[in-house]
Amino acid sequence: MSAYDVGRVCVKLTGREAGLRCVVVDVIDRNYVVVAGPGLRKRRANMSHLKPLDEVVEVKRGAGDEEVAAALGRGG
Repeated sequence: MSAYDVGRVCVKLTGREAGLRCVVVDVIDRNYVVVAGPGLRKRRANMSHLKPLDEVVEVKRGAGDEEVAAALGRGG
């Protein structure tokens, strides 16, 4: 079980979205995941550029931006 499973809430550490919360929606390989979130386009991200939080939300693999935003809204 990885810290970067689908549904894990993370904070982007680098790039123009640094400091924004995002959710892992797919795992590509051992270095990259696909993330989405409010104010953030769905994109591939390097795991070393993310900080996983203790929070997990219920989303499907490959979920879109609207689904992720709704899940984050429900989770608080």
